[in-house]
Amino acid sequence: MEFLEATFQNPIFNSAFFSWIISQIIKTIISIVRRKPHTLKELLLSMFWSTGGMPSSHSAVVSAITTAIGFKVGIGSPIFHLSFFYAFITIRDALGVRRAAGLQARAFNQLLSQISEKIPLKIKPLKEIHGHRNSEVSVGIFLGFFLAVAFCNL
Repeated sequence: MEFLEATFQNPIFNSAFFSWIISQIIKTIISIVRRKPHTLKELLLSMFWSTGGMPSSHSAVVSAITTAIGFKVGIGSPIFHLSFFYAFITIRDALGVRRAAGLQARAFNQLLSQISEKIPLKIKPLKEIHGHRNSEVSVGIFLGFFLAVAFCNL
């Protein structure tokens, strides 16, 4: 029980946890406005499992962790340096690698669709991973940063 109490009083944990929750809530609200999920399952999947979209929860979480560690441990500490580069790699992945993989999967699925019209094949399409645009990542970074500042200074 002490572990849970200590965890939920930790500003680094709270910064990361609430950055993720708030970014997913915002993403879900945007999804509801744009696509209007038809079932509770679609809504829950959007809330807890969706990738891509505004804001980037990946960017929000890693920037919150890095900022909170900087406030609590100091920017000269090895753990801050570790979190900084982890955040950099995560944000870079959200921007580039995942988006490129999703675009390639979409092109491959279109090609398979055209082929299957001519040759009857049963092929399962690839999952089209949605990476992030610069604006989605930027909003995620700012969200995580400001939440960490709030949790570390309250």
